[in-house]
Amino acid sequence: QVQLTESGGGSVQAGGSLTLTCAASEYTDCMGWFRQAPGKEREGVATIDRDGSTSYVDTVKGRFTISKDNAKNIMYLQMNSLKPEDTAMYYCAAGPGCGVVGDRIYDIGYNYWGQGTQVTVSS
Repeated sequence: QVQLTESGGGSVQAGGSLTLTCAASEYTDCMGWFRQAPGKEREGVATIDRDGSTSYVDTVKGRFTISKDNAKNIMYLQMNSLKPEDTAMYYCAAGPGCGVVGDRIYDIGYNYWGQGTQVTVSS
């Protein structure tokens, strides 16, 4: 059982930045970030696979950067130019598959989930 622990959420004003961190207890081929806003479905935000290849949902491209320290099994999400619509609970996920189909990121292949960290962006 892989344990995932997120940190780094908080409240910022629009245009600000935050960095989320996810520490995994062991290695998995794929890690990703998902988010869920109140009243909305969970959506995939970014993924990174074992080769370091990354994928992003269109709404965060150019603003968010996903990265991973393979030696420490720690994944990061650098979020810049934050917008109020980025407000959500952000979840770290890990598993054998990255769930990328076309321009969307699905939760297929993610067996393990963190408890979530809240990101709130005010206008």
